[in-house]
Amino acid sequence: MDKQKNQKQPAFQKQKIKKGTIKRLLGYFKPYSIALLAVVVLIIIASVASILGTYLLKPIVDNAASGAPVWSKFIRDLILLAVAYLLSVAATYAYAAIMVPISNGILNNVRKELFSHLQELPLNYYDTHTHGDLMSLFTNDTDAMREMIANGVPQIITSLLRVAGVFIAMLILSPALTAITLLMLFIMLRVVSVLAQRSSKYFKNRQADLAKVNGYMEEMIEGQKVIKVFCHENEVAKEFTKLNEDLRQSAANASISSGVLMPIMGNLSYTLFAVTAMVGVLLAAMGNSTLFGLSIGITIGTLTSFLQYTRNFSQPIVQLSQQFQSIMSALAGAGRIFDLLDEKPEEDSGTVTLIQAKEVDGCLIESDTCTGKWAWKRGDEYIPLRGDVRLNNVTFSYDGKVNVLKNVSFYAKPGQKIALVGSTGAGKTTITNLINRFYDIQEGTITFDGIDIKEIKKSDLRRSLGIVLQDTHLFTGTVRENIRYGNPLATDEEVEEAAKLSNAHFFITHLPQGYDTVLTADGANLSQGQRQLLAIARVAVANPPVLILDEATSSIDTRTEALIERGMDKLMHGRTVFVIAHRLSTVRNADAILVLENGEIIERGSHEELLAQKGRYYKLYTGAFELE
Repeated sequence: MDKQKNQKQPAFQKQKIKKGTIKRLLGYFKPYSIALLAVVVLIIIASVASILGTYLLKPIVDNAASGAPVWSKFIRDLILLAVAYLLSVAATYAYAAIMVPISNGILNNVRKELFSHLQELPLNYYDTHTHGDLMSLFTNDTDAMREMIANGVPQIITSLLRVAGVFIAMLILSPALTAITLLMLFIMLRVVSVLAQRSSKYFKNRQADLAKVNGYMEEMIEGQKVIKVFCHENEVAKEFTKLNEDLRQSAANASISSGVLMPIMGNLSYTLFAVTAMVGVLLAAMGNSTLFGLSIGITIGTLTSFLQYTRNFSQPIVQLSQQFQSIMSALAGAGRIFDLLDEKPEEDSGTVTLIQAKEVDGCLIESDTCTGKWAWKRGDEYIPLRGDVRLNNVTFSYDGKVNVLKNVSFYAKPGQKIALVGSTGAGKTTITNLINRFYDIQEGTITFDGIDIKEIKKSDLRRSLGIVLQDTHLFTGTVRENIRYGNPLATDEEVEEAAKLSNAHFFITHLPQGYDTVLTADGANLSQGQRQLLAIARVAVANPPVLILDEATSSIDTRTEALIERGMDKLMHGRTVFVIAHRLSTVRNADAILVLENGEIIERGSHEELLAQKGRYYKLYTGAFELE
């Protein structure tokens, strides 16, 4: 549980929406400037027509109350009144219809920007953020933004225009009654201001708690098997209940703080209406009376129009209070989205690229066709890709405090098979993570064919490496598509050849639709061993010059392991290979075996040499055979 969550903040602690959020949000409206201009024009038309329609009540009522109404004028004013209100309704419908594609388009752009930026973030960002928290950005936070854009923004513009227009009309009708209205307006705005300051923190807390609940749910759904195996259902339920209760409290505080606005503003508007009606009746009874030379008397028609304007004057403020919840949710969600977009992307200062090359007169030159030969391009220099990997005095820490690797040095010559063995936490997987630059080292150097890997573009470096991870991940799609993930240009024949090489072809052909069988839920309809065979086939179709096998056969039984050894030998032939294995039987034929302990290499040599030393490897091999 987050420690900060347990530290309750003071009830009136001020937490404003992050500065600059609104300005950044408005930046997404630029591609829709023409459509937004049309929306503004339609809002102006709707507002003016509505104000004009209310003003027409004055001549209609005065004409009817004159005792000798002019029916032609009465009918004309009624027709104008109907046209004004119909025009207002039509314009309102039109701008609402235009705002729908605008809001969805903006949200589409936000999600694309979010997803693109996520691809650029370093792995340590994912190490410190739950999947559910990130998913919440794409669902809850963006949906809150869509609600505000589609309804909140037009409502704000409409309300401001109507308040300004109604104020002018009221001032024309009766300055005295307008003064009363302004006094009540000041009170209403003060109430909104006070409640807004208290509400902003509740909406930020609600969005954060919602993300935590989503993150916990995602984690628990993925780990259902583990939960059931260890009978942790009660503990999981208790933890969820606590997170859910935090969300309930923060959501309730947010809803109460925003929900109280509407009844308060509604009652204030009724109060304004009642006070204006009482004073208006007195002024109407005064006829043509004057005060300080100014006429303060009004007609019944003027009072009728003014009372309607009074409702129209307070209504936009009440509507703003109704929109307040969605606006605050959207701004809180936008702040979280912008926080992610402000995260520093993964740095890549490499300039060396990987190219297809061919040899002409003893020299390498760049080739436009696939020749099977790869080379590093450094400026005008072409360096053959051979697979020579060297670590020189490498020290690394994930958190900058505890060193996971300590002054590690070793080399892998082209075509060699290097095995990394050791107990859990010794640093085996860390070494492979550093070779492909998932993380950057603090001290020492790692070179690839004599080139510091920091000089190589990360995408090109990783393209030269084929990795079978300990945790296999399959995507929703057919078996063929999952294998082709290693090489999108691979033909069906190459896909099947890779499957045969990894010995996956046999079980694939026995699936309901063979290579066209659709896999879902990370390949839940396959055994763990079958999933790992597909991961090996995926690497085989990529045909990389360097292989990293991180427990590649950990989920394969001994019989299946023996069957694929020949295929794996073909796959590894001519390539530099790094093998991490707990089963020491899989590394006996390695050119060099490195034994790691506490981030240091304590032994190195061939299988026979290490057995002859009768050290740590000898004890592991003869005592337990497999590392514990």
